[in-house]
Amino acid sequence: MKRILVVTSGALFVRGGHTVIAEETCAALRRAGVAADLLITPQNRFGRQFSAYLATWLTDVGESADGHPIDQVISFRFPSYAVRHPRHVCWLNHRMREYYDLWERFASGISWRARIKERARRRAMQAVDRALLTRNVTRLVAQSRTIQQRLVRFGGVPSEVLYPPAPERPYRTDDFGDYIFAVSRLHPLKRLDLLVDAVARMRDSSLGVKIAGDGEDRSRLEELIAHHGLEGRVELLGLVSDEALVEHYARCRAVFFAPWNEDYGFVTLEAFRSGKPVVTALDSGGPAELVVHEKTGFVVEPTPERMAECLDQLAADRSLAERLGHAAVSVAARHTWADAVDVLTRFRS
Repeated sequence: MKRILVVTSGALFVRGGHTVIAEETCAALRRAGVAADLLITPQNRFGRQFSAYLATWLTDVGESADGHPIDQVISFRFPSYAVRHPRHVCWLNHRMREYYDLWERFASGISWRARIKERARRRAMQAVDRALLTRNVTRLVAQSRTIQQRLVRFGGVPSEVLYPPAPERPYRTDDFGDYIFAVSRLHPLKRLDLLVDAVARMRDSSLGVKIAGDGEDRSRLEELIAHHGLEGRVELLGLVSDEALVEHYARCRAVFFAPWNEDYGFVTLEAFRSGKPVVTALDSGGPAELVVHEKTGFVVEPTPERMAECLDQLAADRSLAERLGHAAVSVAARHTWADAVDVLTRFRS
């Protein structure tokens, strides 16, 4: 039986979307008759990443504990792609974005002394990443065109594109209820404040909002909700179970997912699997690649006014959400784990 090791990295006490995709990849490989296991390599605190790269580089992934050779490795993100194997596919989620597309945002929040140090680290990190992704990896597959374009912009690194399918859950369509659903980590880059501001500008007040997730932006969102007087209309649910997540997808009118320059975000395909349209923004990255404006959702300028217009349309016309959601289901059906496994285990002779 073929043995494949799936490798990702993780910070302590954090389970991100990349972990879910890694677990789903393992499960899909097993369904395909492969012996698959998951290895989570360290992702150290900020400023200590090079030791995490070294630890990953030195990790022996040549054979299993019982002496059977490992036939292939699939890695996902920094520093997991530092692992060494002659048949190594990197299905890239992202590099350390503070040293790439988020550099200006990151550098503006630190002192000038820290910027000098971080500039040196940034140059070193980019050089290490480029060497690993061009010499250590056998095949590089980006999880979206947004990631692919970043690879070219920062380092001129070529790649293929393969979108991860939605995690395997019992998705269904029950209703097109009276609320918009959003799910993500509560972080400024997820732009849930844009949703709250949009609701405050809606003409139609019949549609509410439920936001699932937790994070550092919670208190600011609570203040914004109170500022607009939306306490009875916008609800922060906190972390929800997988069962509750599927329930909200099944019963909401539509899903809001408009982060800034997101790597990928499988929320879009989860919504599509549930027969729900997605409201996103032109600069949202991965989500904007999958949503077709006025076909499977809305892709508009990231302003409260434009978002409010979309929400008002959905509030006034339930059948619009149904039509968009029906079209979205067929899009989701084109992204399957069986096809993903076929692509990820294919090597040129």
